[in-house]
Amino acid sequence: MDALTTFSRVVSEATSLLGESGFAAALGNGIRELIEADDVSLIRYPDADPPVIEYTLPPKRRGKTTLDRYVKGPFLLDPFYRAAQVDERFGVFRLRALAPSGFKESEYFRTWYHECGFQDECGLLIELDSGSLNLALGMTGSSRRFSKRQVDRLETVFPAVEALVRRHWNPLAPSGEPADLRARLHEALGAFGSSVLTRREQQVIELVLLGNSTRLVAEKLGISGETVKLHRKHAYAKLDISSQAELFYLFVDALASHQGDSGADPLTSYHHQGTRS
Repeated sequence: MDALTTFSRVVSEATSLLGESGFAAALGNGIRELIEADDVSLIRYPDADPPVIEYTLPPKRRGKTTLDRYVKGPFLLDPFYRAAQVDERFGVFRLRALAPSGFKESEYFRTWYHECGFQDECGLLIELDSGSLNLALGMTGSSRRFSKRQVDRLETVFPAVEALVRRHWNPLAPSGEPADLRARLHEALGAFGSSVLTRREQQVIELVLLGNSTRLVAEKLGISGETVKLHRKHAYAKLDISSQAELFYLFVDALASHQGDSGADPLTSYHHQGTRS
């Protein structure tokens, strides 16, 4: 079946399901088939709440899923999330266009991409009236990468996909929850380690968590690479960890147990919880 025929069918099926629960699956699987990707997920980022997994392939197809953990805090480190919700960049992007230098050495990359099996990722980032949506496509084969032809095809169909997505999700009413949960998570990321680290050590640790290389951290903070390494060494000692892997899991665990006030260091709740247990 040629690309035009496939896309016409996708548009027809998705249009018939606008406003219904089957829309995300029809659109996601149709675009996955159109460019011959291995995996697809639709992740919606409301302005006030944590991400919502609108659709992902069944576990028996995609193996162990990490999405349940992803929405509890690690999404804050996702280059696609940050591009849409922090930098307000929308369109078709490959991972390599968004990830900072050193991202593939980060524990987030090693954990997330190892467990979901992605060798390459491409996302359609779409702005909504409240938040945004990432139609995330993945390649899981050992030698599978998105080609220029595939990316060009996604850019060609993007306006139609964007129109369908906006038509389906923009009518959604706000959740009505009193607390801005996602803003609290952002504040928790910014406050992580503040109870034990200096401000500069905190800045270094946050940039390391986001996947920045030592060189890039130095450039962003206007200090030398050796000074970055020294701040990181001191921070690790104060946090009682010895590697980036331990830093990542400490961050995830602290966010999961965070119950403090807005802007409070999530480590405070984490350590208090450990003391009680």
